[in-house]
This record gives sequence, structure tokens and C-alpha cells, in this order.
Amino acid sequence: MNQLFRRKNYSETDTSTSLLRVLGVWDIVFFGIAAIIGAGSFSSLGEAVFRGGPGVILLYLICGFACGFTALCYAEFASRIPTAGSAYTYAYASFGELIAWVIGWALIMEYSFGNIYVAFSWSDYFTSFLERVGMHIPDYLTCSYTEARKAFQNGSENKELLAAWNTAPLIGNFKFILDLPALVINGLITWLCYVGVKESKNFNNSLVILKLAVIVLVIIVGFAYINTENWTPVNPETHVASFMPNGFAGVMSAVSGVFFAYIGFDALSVLSEETKDPQKTLPKGMIISLVLCTVIYIALTLVLTGMVDYRKFDGIGDPLSFIFEKSNANVAWMELVVSFVAIVAITTVLLVFQMGQPRIWYAMSRDGLMPEKFKTVHPKYKTPSFATIVTGIAVGVPILFTDKTFILDFTSIGTIFAFVLVCAGVLMLPAKEKIKGRFHLPYINGKIIFPVIFIGGLIGFYIWQPEFFNNLVEWNDPKEGEFRASILVFIVINLVLCIVTFIKNFSLIPLIGLSSCLYLLTGMSHENWFWFGLWFALGLIIYFCYGYRNSKLRQETVSK
Repeated sequence: MNQLFRRKNYSETDTSTSLLRVLGVWDIVFFGIAAIIGAGSFSSLGEAVFRGGPGVILLYLICGFACGFTALCYAEFASRIPTAGSAYTYAYASFGELIAWVIGWALIMEYSFGNIYVAFSWSDYFTSFLERVGMHIPDYLTCSYTEARKAFQNGSENKELLAAWNTAPLIGNFKFILDLPALVINGLITWLCYVGVKESKNFNNSLVILKLAVIVLVIIVGFAYINTENWTPVNPETHVASFMPNGFAGVMSAVSGVFFAYIGFDALSVLSEETKDPQKTLPKGMIISLVLCTVIYIALTLVLTGMVDYRKFDGIGDPLSFIFEKSNANVAWMELVVSFVAIVAITTVLLVFQMGQPRIWYAMSRDGLMPEKFKTVHPKYKTPSFATIVTGIAVGVPILFTDKTFILDFTSIGTIFAFVLVCAGVLMLPAKEKIKGRFHLPYINGKIIFPVIFIGGLIGFYIWQPEFFNNLVEWNDPKEGEFRASILVFIVINLVLCIVTFIKNFSLIPLIGLSSCLYLLTGMSHENWFWFGLWFALGLIIYFCYGYRNSKLRQETVSK
């Protein structure tokens, strides 16, 4: 049992690596923007707006707030442990081997499954763009088999999916349906990650500059078409104009789509061994990119909800081009420009995620928890070559049989869970000597401040939304029942944190990050938790069958 929670000691000065160090501060910032501004703004933003209405802006602020404090915790770890592996490496240092494996397994889910969703989004925009310029790919080559079958069986009104099912050629009794653009872009990005970080960096930076320019253009042009009445739509049931027409529970139901927009900034920490002076560079790059992206998301959401009634975003996968369609602002040239740049933007997300996953496997393999082949470094390109190829396969194969909605929820819950453990891990770190030029997470004693903030916030929220608290234990409500139960669990956990903090004098910043991320988990449904549990059950089986027996830390302990 002791082995399961034995921690690995990392030296702050141990930065030796067989990987190539070529990344500076602004390279990290650009990789951060590449990961964060992509599928979240160009795809999942539409679904989030439909669920939460204009009030979804609050959720972007909450997620940005939570990710900001989490980024500070990542930065603290990055300044102490400048090695590849992200939250996996950090958990190994603070919680021990078993929790490190759990986090590593969660990160595999985040990057691999996340990239499946992003590949689908890329395909949607790519085929949409081709349609606008007069080129058509057969419908059965632009979606997954699962999506087309569900559309047919459920009587969907999606013409493209129904056409794919009805026109697909038969191979025996099997309909030949696959998302060819998604498979092709996955293959091309895998090749780019295989040939080197330097090449990926240059490609990424040029694309990020282009997409930022167009996003600014969307905000400027869209601002002229804003109708402020759209920010307070009338609820059809209550006939009351509100910034949150579906209530706060409606806003929180969009948490998967909104949080998916933020995942990716943590991918920067896996690039530690390819970063120059990572103790200084990574913290700066992570924080700058997160602040910039939060501001961009809030501005975009204001423009979208101001230009078009939020109810029109139902099922819209390309919201930034949708607002300029003939039925809305009717700006044809903007519609075309946004469609093209969305392809560029989503390509950069694919690149960063596809770079992140192999480096998780690389780190786990180096510790003996994965087969040794995963730590193979290409002699010429200096990249984790075998792990990169396996990542391409791990993303490519599920593209054939999964659908976007499932992948979106599955990815978000795993990422938030990893963030919770990173923030909690910082609370367990010993004090360190301050070294000039390195990032240091400021220590603010949370003994009194955290209980005051939490309990005060609880009282303030009760004053703002008394009806929600009066119905808190009514869990049978089909719309808000699950959310109420989750909120009650969240309150109990935080009250326990208040007591422990009063006794242990925990640091305030990681406490706020931990509490914020726990709050985001309240937006997850029981289906999310079910599949999340199955994924981790599979991970534990693999760990006890292979990782536990081959752990280098265990072998070192036994030999002593």
C-alpha cells in the first residue's frame, strides 16, 4: 500500500533532456492561444450560447476565473519540476504513484478524446467552406457512421446526416460512412508533430497571428450589428425579460461547451523539456495566454448574443460564420472569411493537443508505468516518435465510430478533475527557497479569508437567487434536480475545506482554484460521471497489470 502513494522526488535544477529546447515566452503564449482559441470559439460556443443565453458570459468569467487560479498552480509546479508530463508529473511529486497514474490516464482522455472532437469540428468547417466556394464532398464522407445512424433512427431534421445515411454505398450489409476530412487532418498533424517542435512552432505562430486578426475583425464588424434587446430576451414560459432566460441552472448546463473552450492551456506544461529556461518561461506564457483568451471569449460572446437571438444557435456548429449569414447580419464576405479562418484556428488546436499527448506517454514510460517503447526519441527530429504515431492512431480510429456530443462531455469532465488535483497538490507542497527570476506562487494565509469568501459568497448568492436555495433538496425536478444535488455536495466539500484551512493555514490561491474547479464539476450530468468512472476503472486495471509491477520507483524501493 505504501508503494501506491510513494512520491517521486524531482530536482528543481534537473533540466537535462534528450528533447530539443527551442521555445521562448512568446512561443508558449502563441501555443496557449492556439490551444484555447479554436474549437471552443468556432464550434462549441454556439451550443453554449443556446443553453445559457446571454448569461453564458458569466460562465466564461467563472471558467476563466477557475482556470486563472489553476494556471497559477500549474506555474508553481512548472517552476519546481521543469520536466515533461504536466499534471501527471506534478501529481507524482505531491500525491504519489497511484494518483499520478489516475491523472496521467485523465490527460490521455483529455488530449486524445479532445482532439477527436476538434477533428470533427475542423471537418465541419472545411466542408462548409468548400460548399461556399462551390465544391461538394459526398455527405457520407463528411460525418461519422454513428452520427448518421443516430440521425436516421431519431428522425433528425439534419439534411446532411440523413443524406449521408441514405446515399452511402453498401459493403455487404454495412453502409460505408466515414469522416474523411477529419481522418486526413489527423494524419497531417501527426506527421507535423513527428518531424519536430521547431517546425511545429513556426507553423503554429503564423496561423495564430492570422486567426487573431480575423477574430478582432469579427468583433469590430459584429459590433455595428448589435441589438441590445437581444441581451435581455423574454422567457417564453415566464414572459420575463432576463439576462439568464433559462435561469442559472441553464447557464451551468453549458459548462461542458464553455470549459472545452479553455482546455489546452495546461497542455503548455507538457512542453517543459522543449522550453528554454522553463522555470521562468512556462509560468509567464501560461498566464499571459489565459488572460488574453478570456478577454477574447467575453468579447465574442457579447457580439454573438447581441447580434442574434440566443435561441437561433440551436445545433449551430459554426456560430461565428452563422451570425453573418443572409438570415442574420447578411455580410457575405465576412461569412466566407470566418469559415476559412476557422479552419486555420482549429488546425492550431489539433497541433497543440497532438503535441501534448505523446509527451504524457513519454513521461509515464520514463517512469516505467508505460512500455519503454513510448519513450523512444527520434534520433534526427528529437521528438517522442513512437508515442506520436500511437497518438495519431488513438485519435484516428475513434473518429470512425464516435459522435461529437459524447466526446465533448467526456473530455471536459476529465480535464476539470485533473485541475482539481493540481490545485490540491499545490496545497501539499513544502515551502521552497525563493530564487530570483523564477515564478513563486504568493502565500496568502487562507485561515480566515477563505471561510469568509466562501460563506460570504454563499450568503450573497442566496440573496440573489433565493428560490434556488429554497428548492435545493428537491432533486426530482427534471431540469434542475441533478444540478441541485451537485451544488449540495459542493457546499458540503467546501465547508469541510473551510474547517481544514482554519486548522492547517492553507494557501489561499490554490484553495480558490480548487473550489472553483469543484464548482465547474457541478454542471456535469450523471451520464458524464458514469463514463468517467468506466474510463478510470479501465485505467486502474492497466496500472495494476503493468504499471505497478514495472514502476521504476518501486524497483528502486525494493532494491534498497
